[in-house]
Amino acid sequence: AWYVPCLASLEILQELCRKENLRCKSIGITNRSLKSYEVEYLCDYKVEEGTEYYLVKWKGWPESSNTWEPQKNLNCPLLLQNFLNDKDEYFSRVRESKPLKVRNHFKALKPVVTDYIVKKAKQRIALQRWKEELNRKKNHKAMILVENTVDLEGPPLDFYYINEYKPAPGINVINGITTGCECTDCPAEKCCPKEAGFILAYNKRKKLKIQPGLPIYECNSFCRCGPDCPNRIVQKGTPYSLCIFRTNNGRGWGVKTLQKIKTNSFVMEYVGEVITSEEAERRGQLYDNQGNTYLFDLDYDSDEFTVDAARYGNVSHFVNHSCDPNLQVFNVFIDNLDLRLPRIALFSTRTIKAGEELTFDYQMKGSLDLTSDSADGLSPSRKRIRTVCKCGAVCCRGYLN
Repeated sequence: AWYVPCLASLEILQELCRKENLRCKSIGITNRSLKSYEVEYLCDYKVEEGTEYYLVKWKGWPESSNTWEPQKNLNCPLLLQNFLNDKDEYFSRVRESKPLKVRNHFKALKPVVTDYIVKKAKQRIALQRWKEELNRKKNHKAMILVENTVDLEGPPLDFYYINEYKPAPGINVINGITTGCECTDCPAEKCCPKEAGFILAYNKRKKLKIQPGLPIYECNSFCRCGPDCPNRIVQKGTPYSLCIFRTNNGRGWGVKTLQKIKTNSFVMEYVGEVITSEEAERRGQLYDNQGNTYLFDLDYDSDEFTVDAARYGNVSHFVNHSCDPNLQVFNVFIDNLDLRLPRIALFSTRTIKAGEELTFDYQMKGSLDLTSDSADGLSPSRKRIRTVCKCGAVCCRGYLN
């Protein structure tokens, strides 16, 4: 008997079927396809008697089925180019990034080179699958891309994408609101924010117009206004295509925008598990040893709950800290008016160019210089061990906490 991992990919299941000579129509292994062959990636290279050969890993077949094939039989130009690029990248790294002198007369590759090439191929496949998974699970139209040109790190193994808060047992993040505004023109009438004693957060161009520290009250599911209401921004999700990328200065993963973002625009929401502050204190002791900074206190009105985005979160999980950030945190209330449980939204503090990394200040100070009172209402969970900051900003404080 043999056991299959519950999260095994389709290719792994196909490999097991072919290894055991089993048919399974639901995963594409039938009598006709049992012996079908498609190149998944190239593992090695050699020259014998003047003929170039590549070692082929066949898609849906175990590695024991790899075969040497002459280049003339391979109809996979992209995979060939990936193989050559990975080979050149390895030699460039070994030679300390000096320009590589291309040699076309080598007859075989050393095992250390082929090991690197295979790892890069597997990483490329894993990141592609992760990208597809993220885009299946997201609830907004904009795309999520994934990129790693720095190292061999693959997708995080213990991270699960969610679109909204995941409450711990006993915590209700939707308080059953049963009323909404009767507006036909929300900016001009007594809309939800005015009912709560605040001004409308957005102007007619749907850009933020309030100062940090003030709450945002958006129209909810019971409001008379439609989906095009200018007071429905955060609830529509991230409007920009973003890229999760590997940083080159030891900060792990980061997030960059693929589109220009104008000042005071909503960028993304910070989501995760909603837990009690007591549970956050317990988890924080464990996270300190790992250098994690995913605990975010929901202390707009009290210090009762915390958002933990370590295992469950969205793209914001990967946004790095900066002492000079381009994103600012705001507390948002939509279908839950419980002041202990605001939603956390990140808005741009300035124009952000396409390709620029997105950051926010884990202490909620920095570029906007909030007062101590405002900062207390927005600050992430307190840390017990000081973590060195690598943001590189001119005004860097030296530590994340």
